Amino acid sequence: MEAPPEIRCAVVGSPIGHSRSPLLHRAAYAALGLTGWTYDRVELNAADLPGWLSGLDRSWRGVSVTMPVKQAALAIAETASDLASTLGAANTLIRTERGWHADNTDVPGLLGALGELGADATAATSATVIGAGGTASAAVAALAALGQQHISVVARDAARAETLLALVDRLDMTWDLHAWPGSAKSSTPSPLEAELLISTVPAAAARNLLAHQWRVGQTVLDVTYDPWPTALVVASRARGARAIGGATMLLWQAARQIELMTGRPAPVEAMRAVLLPGGTLARG
Repeated sequence: MEAPPEIRCAVVGSPIGHSRSPLLHRAAYAALGLTGWTYDRVELNAADLPGWLSGLDRSWRGVSVTMPVKQAALAIAETASDLASTLGAANTLIRTERGWHADNTDVPGLLGALGELGADATAATSATVIGAGGTASAAVAALAALGQQHISVVARDAARAETLLALVDRLDMTWDLHAWPGSAKSSTPSPLEAELLISTVPAAAARNLLAHQWRVGQTVLDVTYDPWPTALVVASRARGARAIGGATMLLWQAARQIELMTGRPAPVEAMRAVLLPGGTLARG
């Protein structure tokens, strides 16, 4: 019996050794019976992306893109989704007849994670985004998709928040900008009192949030996932908040990538089982 033709995919970025994307994509291929599909890690920076892509043969179907390559991926693509164009970054490249198509599945990832917490999480009447980087942009777009009309932004560097606030303006939402909790300029009342909070800052920065008196009725999404569970998830849950970590966001953004790359529904539970066996974040 002739072996199926090889179809290749990979995740690219730098550093890339920590990426769990191979775990998720390979588990999906196995569950879908896609025996000819492979998925690898490729270490490269933004400047390396054009030359690397140009050297790929037609066996390549899709590329997952992580930092610091997301802006370069959008710039080099022949076509792009409206979402990727709005965010100014792509985390997915799909081979098409016209060339590489850029998309962004971070927003579906955030929405999928919040959806697991139930209707109360997605129907919040107030929302705060903590951080001002690329993932914060995806968080703003996710909140727009949920119907939020106003967003509070907490940033360590007000100047860095300008790009994020410009996105809020383009999405026809209003905003207020707050200094970092505990600083001399921190706000009263605190933006951490919002019903829904999405933290997009690294674990070290999130230490400033741990002492906040989280309460029942709040929803907290921490986009970090290693180590798991994160200190922010533990602290907010201990005070009664609904909290979910970045591993679930990772799961749902990968599920959307699987659908884009294979054209098939993603086997979400098979992917979850390999990412979080027994509730513990898998290595791989």
